[in-house]
Order: sequence, then C-alpha cells, then structure tokens
Amino acid sequence: MTPLYVRDVPADVAETLKERAAAEGKSLSAYVVAELRRIASRPTNAEVARRLADLDRSEGPTGADIVQALGESRR
Repeated sequence: MTPLYVRDVPADVAETLKERAAAEGKSLSAYVVAELRRIASRPTNAEVARRLADLDRSEGPTGADIVQALGESRR
C-alpha cells in the first residue's frame, strides 16, 4: 500500500474520526482507509452524467408521455 500523509487536520475532525474508529473497534488508520475506499468507489458527478448520456433511450416513454403521466398523477 502507498503511505498517505494528511496535514493540518483540525483537532475536532481528528477527534471525531478517532471516536468513530473506536466505536467500530478499528484503529484510526484502518477506519480512515475504509472511508477513503468508500469515497473512491463512488463515481464522480461527471462519471454519472457520462453514463446517463450514454444510455440507449430509444425505447421507453417519450417526454410527452412523462408530462402526461405527471399531470394525471396530480389529479
């Protein structure tokens, strides 16, 4: 694994992370690595937008169908 050093972490943030790590029975380092993995596994907004743009939308409701369904649901 690559070492990662984080500087200038505010004391209150460090304390919160220590408390959360202890509550999960983990070391601070193990807890932070798990959180970084979780963050890194999530797609960015740009990636989500690109995936949505790449979807084949040739089948499915038209814009007019959606507007009509919304109107009907509000009655």
